[in-house]
Amino acid sequence: MSTIILNSASLAGINGFMVSVEIDVSKGFPTFNIVGLADTAVRESKERVRSAIINSGFKFPVCRITVNLAPASLKKEGSLFDLPIALGILLATKQVIFDDKNDFMLIGELSLNGNLKGIRGALPAILEGIHKDLINFIIPSDNVEECSIIKNINLYPFSNLLQVINFIKYRDILPYCKNHSKKSDCKYDVDFSEVLGQSVSKRALEIAASGGHNIMLYGPPGSGKTMLAKRFPTILPPLSYEEAIEVTKIYSASGNLGNKNLILKRPFRAPHHTCSKISLVGGGNRLMPGEISLAHNGVLFLDELLEFKRGVIDVLRQPLEDKIIKLSRSTGNVTYPANFLFISAINPCPCG
Repeated sequence: MSTIILNSASLAGINGFMVSVEIDVSKGFPTFNIVGLADTAVRESKERVRSAIINSGFKFPVCRITVNLAPASLKKEGSLFDLPIALGILLATKQVIFDDKNDFMLIGELSLNGNLKGIRGALPAILEGIHKDLINFIIPSDNVEECSIIKNINLYPFSNLLQVINFIKYRDILPYCKNHSKKSDCKYDVDFSEVLGQSVSKRALEIAASGGHNIMLYGPPGSGKTMLAKRFPTILPPLSYEEAIEVTKIYSASGNLGNKNLILKRPFRAPHHTCSKISLVGGGNRLMPGEISLAHNGVLFLDELLEFKRGVIDVLRQPLEDKIIKLSRSTGNVTYPANFLFISAINPCPCG
């Protein structure tokens, strides 16, 4: 029985921060405690880890188990600590030997049968590990697409705990490698060249795109305001690699990335006029990014601007000036990027 320390990470806004997962297995009354300012999802990992270890063919120790997530001053959330906790218990009980564990970062959620499930915010976690001079990362297979966009690192994606253990024992798997094609990922469903006529409106939008200006479209219903706005991103310059990483990181941290890898198209966000202030600028219990941050490096389109509540429109003043949004709650403070082009559309009068 001994104390094991493994590298992992957690999220603070859209950025990751390193977490040392310390697992101590000692003699005493059988207990399983997790300390270090962990939220409910982290504390519930005890039951997932116990079942995953047993169902993967290993023995769960009948001992006193204490898991510390350092630094204890920062709140930890999410289920990405399941894998390092489970592996740490196996290492502490000598069921597995992992000599170069300090060279690896481990993240991943475990199901009860030992399968590894995708997590929110894998990309920010990997970027933080790179900042701390790590190059080897063990991750769930579901997150490999978004993480494989990072250059000069070794990714080891796995589908279950047993595969991770076999890799540690035999090292019989090469790092994941994939070539990405920008052409196939950067196609739009619509294009600005499809618009016939509308020469004055198109000229105004071209000026807005070239100078980075916000623009308001004014006209009766059916005149093509929404059509022009949806095609506006297709005349903007393509995202640079750094901009694409930043946008992808926002979508990864917010859980909106899905099965995509690197986002190469300019974001286009068009919230409904019934949206709230929190959904627009961000917030909530976990201080999640809002529509203005999801539109970062892209376009925010508010159709029927006069239908939006006055308070919702007012909250746009500060991010339009500063290109960032600062959220302050009792649980902490977070700053999200919000550098977007703002397009609004209105009718001549509220009745149309």
